Amino acid sequence: MQKEKMERKQFELHPGRHVGSDNPCYVIAEIGQNHQGDESIATELIRIAASIGCDCVKFQRCCLKSKFNQKALDRPYNSKHSFGSTYGAHKACLQLTDEQFFRLKNYSLNNQGIQFTASAMDTESIDFLMDRMQVPWLKIGSGDVDNFPLIEKAADKNVPLVISTGMHGIDVIKRSINLASKFNDRICVLQCTSSYPCPPRDVHLNCISLYQQIFPDKVIGYSGHERSWPISLGAVAKGAKVLERHLTLDHTMKGADHECSLEPEEFKLLIDNVKILEEALGRPVKSRQPSEEECFQKLGKSIVARRNLKSGCILVAEDLAIKVAEPHGIAAHKMDEVIGRIVRKDIHQDESINEQDLIIEN
Repeated sequence: MQKEKMERKQFELHPGRHVGSDNPCYVIAEIGQNHQGDESIATELIRIAASIGCDCVKFQRCCLKSKFNQKALDRPYNSKHSFGSTYGAHKACLQLTDEQFFRLKNYSLNNQGIQFTASAMDTESIDFLMDRMQVPWLKIGSGDVDNFPLIEKAADKNVPLVISTGMHGIDVIKRSINLASKFNDRICVLQCTSSYPCPPRDVHLNCISLYQQIFPDKVIGYSGHERSWPISLGAVAKGAKVLERHLTLDHTMKGADHECSLEPEEFKLLIDNVKILEEALGRPVKSRQPSEEECFQKLGKSIVARRNLKSGCILVAEDLAIKVAEPHGIAAHKMDEVIGRIVRKDIHQDESINEQDLIIEN
C-alpha cells in the first residue's frame, strides 16, 4: 500500500504541468494584494512573473461580508499600511472587481502564457473561481485550515488543492487534509509560517520532512514569507515540489505584504538557483560521473607488482601494491579477486597488473 501511495505522489496541477515525484519545482508568484487595488500594477506583476519563469500567478479573492463579521470590518485600522480608517475600508480598497479578475486571467493566459489562479477565502469565492472563472487549481490559505466547511466545499469541486498550513498545529492540519482527501486525491500541502516577515527561527523547514512522513501520498511544498530568497532555496533542497513567494515591485511600497515579498531581480535569482539546485540534487544513484573521468584517469588507483613476479606464480597479498599507475591496471577495489590467481607472464616490480597478465582460472 505504501509503495502504491509513493508511486501516485504526482498529479497535473495545470494542463501539461505535473507536480511531485521527479517533476521540477512548481513556482507560484503570489501577487495577493500587492497590486494595491490597481489593475495596471497587477498587470505589470503578471508580466514580470511570466518573464522570470514562474509557473503561475496567484491572487486573493474574498467577499468581505462572507469572510468578516461587521465588527471586524468596523475595527479601527491605524497601521502605516492602512488604505482606510477601518479594516473593512482598508480591505475594500484592495479588492478587484469580477471584471478585473477576468481581464487579468485573460492577460495572463493569452498575453503572457502563464497560468492564473487565486486563493478562495470564502465559499462564495470558491463558486466564483471554479464555476465562473474555471481556474485550474484552488489555493486554501492558512487562515482557513480549520474552516472545515470551506475545505469540504473546495475539495468537492474536484480540482487540485494547494493548502497552506500556517497558524495551526499538526492535529488540526491532519484533520483538514484528511477531510479534503475524502473528496480529492490531488492535494499539495505547504509548510508555512504566517508572520510577515517571518524570522528564520520560525520557518521550520524540517516540517517539510514531517509532512513527507505524515502525508506520503501528498505533494509537499513551501510558502515563504521570510526576507530574501536563500531560505526558500533551502525548502527545495528539503524536497518542496511547490514553492510560493510573494512578488512585489518594491519592498518599500505601502502594504503589509511588501516587506516579505521578493522584488523582480530577487525572484529571478531564486528561480535561477532552484534550477541549479534541482540539477545538482540529481538522483539517488551513486556512480562515477562523466565529469570525474579526467580526475580518475589522473589519480585513479590500480594494482601494481610490489616485486618482480615470475610467470606461473600464484599471487599473494605481499606481491601486490595499490598506486596511481601509468598505464591503468586492474582497479584497486578488485584486490581480493586478484589474490590467488596465476601470473601468465613475468611482471616487473612497480608495473601495472592487467587482466591479460593473469590466467582466468587456477
